[in-house]
Amino acid sequence: MQTLQAGYRSMSLLVTINWDRLLYISTIIFALFFGAYLGSLMY
Repeated sequence: MQTLQAGYRSMSLLVTINWDRLLYISTIIFALFFGAYLGSLMY
């Protein structure tokens, strides 16, 4: 149980530190998919 809690805390720390990086990457991926969707509608 302690190993599970320690793993969760370290994962939480990584997400806290890299939150802006994850948001940046997810925004780029969303924009690419949305652009592809619009491109398929116009063509």
